[in-house]
Amino acid sequence: MAGSLYWSDSYSNLIQEFTMADVAFVVATIAVFVLVAFVARGVTKL
Repeated sequence: MAGSLYWSDSYSNLIQEFTMADVAFVVATIAVFVLVAFVARGVTKL
């Protein structure tokens, strides 16, 4: 019983870590696209 409770808690923490990693990846990807858009806008003004 205690083993299954430990596994469940560990599994929950693992899912939470993957979720945070996914959120960080999405935010980083959006930031890169925004940066590229600003660079492209700056180049077109030249």
